[in-house]
Amino acid sequence: MGAQSTHDQSTHDARETAERLRAISDELSDRFYERADVVRTLVVTLLAGQHSLILGPPGTAKSEMARELTGRVQGASYWEILLSKFTAPTKMFGPIDVAALARGEYRQVYDGRATTAHVAFIDEIFKCSTAALNETLGYLNERIYHPESGGEPIRCPLIGAITASNELPGEQDAAAIYDRLLVRIEVAYLEDPSNFAALVRSAVGRPAAPPRTTIELSALQHAVSDFVPSVEVPDGIVDAVCTLRAALRRKELVASDRRWRQAVGLLQASAYLDGRPAVAETDLSVLTHVLWDSPTERPTVEREVLQLVNPDAKEALDLADTIEELEVQLDAMAGQSREALSDWVIKKAHNQLAMAGKRLERLREEAAGAGRSTATIDRVTGRQRAVRARVLTEALGLDASMVQAQL
Repeated sequence: MGAQSTHDQSTHDARETAERLRAISDELSDRFYERADVVRTLVVTLLAGQHSLILGPPGTAKSEMARELTGRVQGASYWEILLSKFTAPTKMFGPIDVAALARGEYRQVYDGRATTAHVAFIDEIFKCSTAALNETLGYLNERIYHPESGGEPIRCPLIGAITASNELPGEQDAAAIYDRLLVRIEVAYLEDPSNFAALVRSAVGRPAAPPRTTIELSALQHAVSDFVPSVEVPDGIVDAVCTLRAALRRKELVASDRRWRQAVGLLQASAYLDGRPAVAETDLSVLTHVLWDSPTERPTVEREVLQLVNPDAKEALDLADTIEELEVQLDAMAGQSREALSDWVIKKAHNQLAMAGKRLERLREEAAGAGRSTATIDRVTGRQRAVRARVLTEALGLDASMVQAQL
């Protein structure tokens, strides 16, 4: 095969792999309400060969999303575990072979454990036991495991791990693991009343089987090792990253040099997933999941990132402040007369919420038309609908089913 033919085949393979991953992302976004940005970020993180954390309360589909995504990689060895403070390293990386021990041989069984996994899901990651901490760090950092019996470290084929937790780490040992999770994604309960209604309806009846696109392990590995690193990072993107770093430092938000360097791979993975040969400003949006330690820092990071890349989403966040203020006022008026509540709705809340809703619709149209992400706008729209539903039911006493029909 000639050089040109080889190049053409590689280009075709790269395009086909990206198309399949986009299809997987779309299918999971349709299945999991209000999780489109979460799903895309998980795919991007896996393509970059990095690890992610899904942080949120119980019952927000963290485990189900991770299993559904990792289950789409055909031919991959998959491993998952729910950690506790008592989880022994051997349960994670390979139990002792009892039959061999009876013959006087000390040997571990690695099949089906973290040691042989290509993709992994680790639930309650911060409950990692002290005994397993060092091996878990080595597994995530260098993809190695040191056998219990000593000897040469075992190289693990792990592409990336998806981890989950209901809470942030509270101990120093767990904080060491937290630092190694490049991408941190917050999830919450559904905001948009129409999505919640759809969720309730989905529990009734037998829905048709959704489409299920898969990808071969070899194709994913090729993308991680060859296609993603070949994506160009223009000088303009480097300048934008430097500008963002300076802006965050002025707000006393400092990320390590290692984290910034690893984030470049995420930008390349984002561009590759969208089928582009070079990183563009829109790819910088993924950094909203990288450059914060505490969730309280996330809004500041998000605003600084969107200031650079997505004016539509930046305006949506400004509207979110207005919506949040109205909800605070509604909470403060608890116990007041229906007349006082109605007067507040008529004179203030209704108009502000309606104007915010219309502006969000226009912002979404403009963003979609320009090929920019609508994830932030969609999230704020969900909040607008949720607060509007509260206003109509709690302040005006309307029936919830009537409110749902209006939404």
